[in-house]
Amino acid sequence: MQSQTRGGTRWRRFAVVMVPSLAATAAIGVAVAQGALAASFSVSGQQFEVAAQKIHGTGFVQYGAMDQTKAGGKPVAVVGIDKAEINGLCQAVTVPTGLGFDLSMKLTAGGGDKQVTAKTLYIDAEAMDADATFKNVDIGVSVDNTTKGPGPAAEGKDHSGAHVPGSFAQQAEEVWFEKVSQKAWATSAGTFTLPGLHMSVGTGAAKCSTE
Repeated sequence: MQSQTRGGTRWRRFAVVMVPSLAATAAIGVAVAQGALAASFSVSGQQFEVAAQKIHGTGFVQYGAMDQTKAGGKPVAVVGIDKAEINGLCQAVTVPTGLGFDLSMKLTAGGGDKQVTAKTLYIDAEAMDADATFKNVDIGVSVDNTTKGPGPAAEGKDHSGAHVPGSFAQQAEEVWFEKVSQKAWATSAGTFTLPGLHMSVGTGAAKCSTE
């Protein structure tokens, strides 16, 4: 994590859901319901947990959008990163069975000196906590004019979650996150390399730790 320098902004306990305001979220929901936006991204509706010790990203963008599930629309803050390097990645999901117990799945990768890498990474998050540093950050840019990350305006990098044209977004040349904890509905990437991948399935609740 770099020290704060000119052109850099450091925020402790950064909350990713600050981006889509209540008004913007409502506008997305109305537009989707009226068919004004093409909601082509359908997710399972099962929320999962994502945690990491450290994330370094090159080309960052964040904006509000709406993911579609069978249970209806889910307002999200889309985090897009051109290239991400991740240490200590964990993903956990708990699935109710309706039989008096839950099934859980937990995935870990990038431990020790191994590092997870991803290109054109999107995370559709409901909540995120982290210690964050941004280099050359622009806050309040129109989502359609973002240029520093894989946002809707980047040619060939359109994310399929519905967004409101011209709505609030932020972008940065580089980002550093530490002690990352997220609640997400979907993740996608052009390429995802996971050294040291380990997956376990069991009963009960699955949890990740940022320690």
